[in-house]
Amino acid sequence: MSTELPRAHGEPVLSGPFRVRPEDFRVEELPAFEPSGQGEHLLLEVEKRGLNTVAAARLLARAAGIPEAAVGYAGLKDRHAVTRQRFSLHLPRRQAPDLSGLGEDLRVLSAHWHERKLPRGALAGNRFLLRLPAPEGDRDAADARLRRIAAEGLPNYFGEQRYGRSGDNVEAARRMFAGKRVTREQRSIYLSAARSALFDAVLAARVAAGNWQGGLDGEVWMLDGSRSVFGPEPLTPELLARAEAQDIHPTGPLWGRGEPRSGGEVAALERELAAAEPGLCAGLEAAGLRQERRALRIRVADLAWEWQGGDLELRFRLPPGAYATVLLRELGTFRAAIPTGS
Repeated sequence: MSTELPRAHGEPVLSGPFRVRPEDFRVEELPAFEPSGQGEHLLLEVEKRGLNTVAAARLLARAAGIPEAAVGYAGLKDRHAVTRQRFSLHLPRRQAPDLSGLGEDLRVLSAHWHERKLPRGALAGNRFLLRLPAPEGDRDAADARLRRIAAEGLPNYFGEQRYGRSGDNVEAARRMFAGKRVTREQRSIYLSAARSALFDAVLAARVAAGNWQGGLDGEVWMLDGSRSVFGPEPLTPELLARAEAQDIHPTGPLWGRGEPRSGGEVAALERELAAAEPGLCAGLEAAGLRQERRALRIRVADLAWEWQGGDLELRFRLPPGAYATVLLRELGTFRAAIPTGS
């Protein structure tokens, strides 16, 4: 993620390394449903270390003797971390394979039968435990910043993972839209990067203006903990009170065909910023994507922290599609000792 994006809560108050070890970055996927106990898909909860999601899916497919396409997962998880997440294996004969020999970096914690393949996005969120080794800075200021984040939330920027290790996925998208041939996997990555860049531009403008938490004429709102949206409708004291309580969040565009759903000031801002990137907009529309909305703000649930000697340990929960690196960015300037990525 670009360091040029404005921060919502002030200048960094801490600095130092993070991801010194995979154990410093722990992620637990929160399931959106319980297994049915029947069907021909074996729903697994696994713990992986030093593997990205696609590599883990490949290992599971090989061990089960099934095609990689028969493996489902809800979301991509970081390679340089210790993560727990779900996978599903399509086994029409309902014979559970021996998955005990996957190795120390991939362990199956539970297995239950289910009726359907695990689809992308089928998660309720993610729980994080981050350990920052000996950060430099003012502890009192860090405590105050974390209290403010808990009370006011975070700008819902896309994480640096969307833009590639060198941050060049948006430029690659421009080349693809100009006619360069790419693989199917690259196409998906570049479309996501282009869409993310347009959304982040809208959010950055609103953070800079101080209205990213809502209150403009023409807002489209998203219910907290849901993807349901409503509006635009006239602003009322009730709507503004719900926004302040983080029960609802203003949204920004995920670009595609059609007009943004927003109205008034919000629509004017979104069209102005989109007009600055006609190539990205046209490419996304030509790819067949449709206009969607994403919350501009993240509510950080269950945020807790503890100083352990010189180290800072953070625990929190985020909704699907939100990035822990956004919280770190609002707290300080941290350098990844090992690179990020899915």
